[in-house]
Amino acid sequence: MAERWLMLAGLSVAGTLAATALLLRLLALRHARVEAALQRQLAEFIAHDVAPCFTTDTDGSIGFQNHAAVERFGARGGQTLARALSEVFASPASVLFRLQCKAAALGAAREDLVTRRGHARLLVHRVGTSGFLWRLEETAERAMGGRGGETLSLPMLTASKNDTILFMNEAMRRLVGERARSLDRVFSQLPLRSGEEHEIATPAGVVRAVVAEVAGPGGRREIFLLPMASGRSTAADPTTFDALPVALMRLAPEGQVLAANRAARDLLGEIEPDARFAELFEGLGRPLNDWLADALAGRAARRPEVLRARQSEREVFLQVSLARVVEEGRATLVAVLSDATQLKTLEAQFVQSQKMQAIGQLAGGVAHDFNNLLTAISGHCDLLMLRHDNGDPDFSDLNQISQNANRAASLVGQLLAFSRKQTLKPHVIDLRDTLSDLTHLLNRLVGEKVRLVLTHAPDLRPIRADKRQLEQVIMNLVVNARDAMPGGGEIRIETENLHLTAELRRDRATLAPADYVVVRVIDEGIGIAPDKMPKIFEPFYTTKRTGEGTGLGLSTVYGIVKQTGGYVFCDSVVGSGTSFTLYFPAHDHVADPEPEAAREVAPARAASAGQAAVLLVEDEAPVRAFASRALKLRGYTVFEAETGEEALRLLQDASLHIDVFLTDVIMPGIDGPSWVREALKARPATPVVFVSGYAEDVFNDGRPPVPGSVFLPKPFSLSELTETVAKQLRG
Repeated sequence: MAERWLMLAGLSVAGTLAATALLLRLLALRHARVEAALQRQLAEFIAHDVAPCFTTDTDGSIGFQNHAAVERFGARGGQTLARALSEVFASPASVLFRLQCKAAALGAAREDLVTRRGHARLLVHRVGTSGFLWRLEETAERAMGGRGGETLSLPMLTASKNDTILFMNEAMRRLVGERARSLDRVFSQLPLRSGEEHEIATPAGVVRAVVAEVAGPGGRREIFLLPMASGRSTAADPTTFDALPVALMRLAPEGQVLAANRAARDLLGEIEPDARFAELFEGLGRPLNDWLADALAGRAARRPEVLRARQSEREVFLQVSLARVVEEGRATLVAVLSDATQLKTLEAQFVQSQKMQAIGQLAGGVAHDFNNLLTAISGHCDLLMLRHDNGDPDFSDLNQISQNANRAASLVGQLLAFSRKQTLKPHVIDLRDTLSDLTHLLNRLVGEKVRLVLTHAPDLRPIRADKRQLEQVIMNLVVNARDAMPGGGEIRIETENLHLTAELRRDRATLAPADYVVVRVIDEGIGIAPDKMPKIFEPFYTTKRTGEGTGLGLSTVYGIVKQTGGYVFCDSVVGSGTSFTLYFPAHDHVADPEPEAAREVAPARAASAGQAAVLLVEDEAPVRAFASRALKLRGYTVFEAETGEEALRLLQDASLHIDVFLTDVIMPGIDGPSWVREALKARPATPVVFVSGYAEDVFNDGRPPVPGSVFLPKPFSLSELTETVAKQLRG
């Protein structure tokens, strides 16, 4: 009876599972039919769009192309969109990734691009749960002169920077009466001032016209004329004024916009009736109406200003020139607008680069001086602690001094990392092993509410880096990701190989074609606001509340990655998360060459500390005093010198026996490596210990400047100093 019940129960469970599987299968088929129907509808919708359109999946593979896309790029089914768009602009992968992330979070995204043909706008919309619709709107650059100028009814010419006329359209030739060779044959007064009236010599006599000039490539200039008849400017003719391919505005004396041609509206967007000039622009630094009054009085002639457009959807900067024009006895203003956005962007990038370089130099200098101070503080603290045991009431105070000096040294180390003046010990390492070893510590850092996911490429190539510093980079990025997700979430660390066949331009950096290992740290946090993105790598800049961060985490990442020869970029969408991408040059699986110190075999060294003599060369008196006392406590005989020149004078005494040189690197006069090389000519194979607040240029390749020498970074403790000297003596 029991067996029968068990059999019935088993059949019931099996039936339930089968029904569940069938239901899931039906739901999947229904979802697939819905997705397929959506794709068909979408294909019908965009089939006859005049702009190239594509549908892709989350991996970027093309599913459907409309007729315009097939005519423009050919059949690309199964290929990636990045490969197709590489014909339009260089290295599209980063742009597509950035737009797809925004579309996945916000539903849609767009970006204006500079292409090989001119300008383009790339738009993307999320379709369904796993698809994207892309649309490419291309705008070819306006032809300079040639046939493009012949189609204009306005007189125009193209001139070189030395005033030679290269081209005149039919309207200009009819006006002038001949094919002139130079500007002085056409205009009675040079140089030309864009936006102002000039006299033109014609067969019928002198004609006045408003000149509009546009700069072109190679120093060429396009010059357009608005002829004036019966004392009235053709600028008042809406047809002629609107057709001119130069952005122009006519302004009343009180600043009201009387007219704006089509080129100006393309730059600024639609302009409301009765709009005022001050409502459209900002950024002069003083009231715009005062500037207009100066121009109307003739005090602002030929002094263009760069202003920012207020109402534009994107950040647009314009160079604006004002010219006074008299129409029917009334003075008005003509504003000539030129797009200066790219120039302003380059200027901002240059200023940012200069600022980062200046901050780096400041940080390195401050760190160097602080390391000298910390060496003296922690060193003399060590000397005091030798005279106090754990039961002494003063021991705890001394211990606090020592611990805080170590904390200060760690902070200075971060400054050195940003300024790229720290000492790295690079080796060829496998990132998979490094990250696996680091996983346990990272899991402790992120806590229970955050899940850490590591994804490695199976054939990941090795890189050459300082393992300890690389671990610091990953920890800083993971801690920042954790802090950006106070409610918990997932942090992904991904690695992959990347082969660049063309230059990758990103932000202010250009990655040369080569093999790279890419590391991404991706979170689902609150994101970074666009106005804060340019500052995130600056030292001491933080978006956290006071006391929650030093602002040195990302600056440390920046310094270490750059000093390793890599690149770091950040992509972020507010409310969706942030992704940091690191690029490191890939290396082959080869062992690091044997250090020179291991190959250099010195002759017999001093048998014991009591028989060893040390030449100590240090320009900082407190550091020299501490080092001298520390070595003497260990039984060494110490000879002191404040400069390299003084050390060389001491060594001129042939009877003076020296077993080891202990010297600072950077000193007034001759530096440490230079005097040591000179001394080694007479005393070859003498062991050398270099000390410094930072390694600077003499250690930039990871090797000491003198074979067989070692480097001891400041600040160092009493035990670190004596152990390093003893190790050099033992060989």
